[in-house]
Parts: sequence; structure tokens; C-alpha cells
Amino acid sequence: MTSIYIGVMTGTSMDGIDIVAASFEPLKLHATLTIPFDTDLKDELMSLTLPGDNEIDRMGKADVTLAKKIAKGINQLIKKNNLDRKTIKAIGSHGQTIRHRPQDGFTLQLGDPNLITEITKIPVVSDFRRRDLAAGGQGAPLVPAFHQAIFQHETRDRVILNLGGIANISILPANQSQISGFDTGPGNILMDGWCRRYTGQPYDENGNWAANGTPIRALLDRLYSHDFFGKKPPKSTGREEFNLDWLDEQIIDWRNDAEYEEIDDLPENIQATLAKLTVRAIQKAIYRSGIQDGEVYVCGGGAYNSFILEQLRWRLRKHEWTVQTTDVIGISPTWVESTAFAWLAMRFVTQQTGNLPAVTGADATRILGTITAV
Repeated sequence: MTSIYIGVMTGTSMDGIDIVAASFEPLKLHATLTIPFDTDLKDELMSLTLPGDNEIDRMGKADVTLAKKIAKGINQLIKKNNLDRKTIKAIGSHGQTIRHRPQDGFTLQLGDPNLITEITKIPVVSDFRRRDLAAGGQGAPLVPAFHQAIFQHETRDRVILNLGGIANISILPANQSQISGFDTGPGNILMDGWCRRYTGQPYDENGNWAANGTPIRALLDRLYSHDFFGKKPPKSTGREEFNLDWLDEQIIDWRNDAEYEEIDDLPENIQATLAKLTVRAIQKAIYRSGIQDGEVYVCGGGAYNSFILEQLRWRLRKHEWTVQTTDVIGISPTWVESTAFAWLAMRFVTQQTGNLPAVTGADATRILGTITAV
């Protein structure tokens, strides 16, 4: 009987709850489902990523609300696809990160696994990041181990780019066990927030708005001077560092410069600058890998931003990198991260390690997660 694992992921962009039922050896996706966030829950989760009033009570309520929504989605996936619950070994639920501060040794995700288990009657593996943190690591990114297991090629150098709210890369040299990976900086997080503010849309579809703007070099250089970009891996980041409040501060400082011109101040020009910030950070990270050419495969919501992909192809052209989505190697960009947490649940249940010290900086490999039994 095939063992099925369910993976659940809500990313930094908070555009929905992605749920996958998968089996491994070989990889097969049996069912998929996305549950959109309602506005009130999304707004509350976003507000909890930064200090505010009455945080503990608000966090506790959001923890419960999100868990119930995840559990309802899992039950809906099972029922809709006639999955046999006896074949489902565990749920891997990452939870919604509201604080990630590896420099202080802690990370915090919401979505109470006890409630998820109680409602679904399936064991839940959760809290994946803190075991790596306890071992001296960043607790992120965790998906490179999955990328290595699924996407590494014997003869072709590959980079898997997860372009979510925060962008991260997995560098997979051909026919080698040792890989590297880290967060490169903002993916969609700043672009989505800026788009929402000025257009009322949740994201810039296909990057069309950014494509109509002109990047502002002085602002781009100011944004790229953030300490994170100068750090050497292992490194990880989140909404705590890159958010609209930070962006507004940078824009104010830029406007106060002597060379500021009001014509630069168009919202679409700033959107184009944010797109270029994302692309610049990714391009520099790939070039610094030491690999001269290879294949870049993009997953996450940003894989559907055709403007970003075009810009990446242009920036990487000198070293003859190709840029495509993970569709061409077997998994839709939408489902890669949630499948990764199904895989991490499988690794926990079978008592296999899930982190890569070369990526996170942990002292050694560790079995990641804790389990909430039925």
C-alpha cells in the first residue's frame, strides 16, 4: 500500500494555503488544493509580523483560526479526491511564519497542530525550523534538501529558485552530494505590498505594471545597501526586515537627496525598481556560486511573473543560463513548497534527517519537526 503524506504551506506572501497529497519513491502528486485567505485573517497575520498592541492575545486567536482553516482544507482535499485515510501517514504543516529571528535563536509559526490533528484525525508533523536553530543553524531555507532529492541532475548544473515573498535559491552542482542554498532577499513581498497600495490589486499580474515603469538607479542602490545583501551565506530573512515601513523610510531618504527629481516619483517607477532589486539579488547570488552556466528552474508565485523571468534571462545571458519554471521538470511551481513539507513529514516519520548544514549553518544534520499524534 502506497504511503501518502500531506504537505501544507502558507508562504510569506500569504496568498493562500497550498495543500498537496504526495507519495515518494517515485514522487507522485495525488491531489492538490489551494484555500484562499479571507481578508481579515490575512491582514491580522501580516500585522503580527511586526511589533504591535495586544500581540499575545491576537497571536493566540490567529493561531486557532489558521489551524481550523488548514484542517478544513485538508478534510476537503481528502473528501474531494476520495483519498483513503488509512494510506495517509502524516501531515507536514509548516505554519505561517510571523517572526523569524535566527540571530536571536528563535522563529515562530502559527497554525496549532493540535487542532489540525483533532479535526483531521491524522498525525501532524510541525515546528520544522526550531531543531535546526537549536543546532546552530538559521532554520531556513529548508526546501533545498527536497530540491536536492528531487531535482539534482547527474550531468547538468541546476539552480532551483523559489520565488515567493522571500526568494531563495538551491544551487545543485551536477553529480555532487554537496549543495548550497540561502535566501537572496525580497521576492514578491515588496512588489505585492506596493501594488496593493497603489492599484488595489493583490499582486502585479505578469509584472505588467513594473514593465511600464523605469527603474530608479539611486533608489535601487539605496535599497541594495541593506546589510542583508552584503552578508555571506548561510543567511535567511523575512517580512521583519523587508516590509513597506522599511521601504517608505528608504524612499523618504532618497527624496531628501539632492539629485531627487519628482518625475522619478511615479509609483510604477518604484515598482520597476523593486522588480530590479529582486532580480539583481538573485543574479548576483547565482554568479557568486562559481558555476559558469546551467539551468535555472523557478517555482513559487513569482514563477508566473513573466516580466521577472524575462529580466532574469537578460541578466544571466552572459553566462548562458537558461531560465524556465519547474513545470518542465515535473512539478508545477505552485506545488513545490507544499510538496517539500510533505517530504519533510515523510523524513520525520521514517526518522531521516531533513536539514542541510551547508545551507542552514547547523552543526550537523538533524531530524526536523515534532509530531502531534492522533
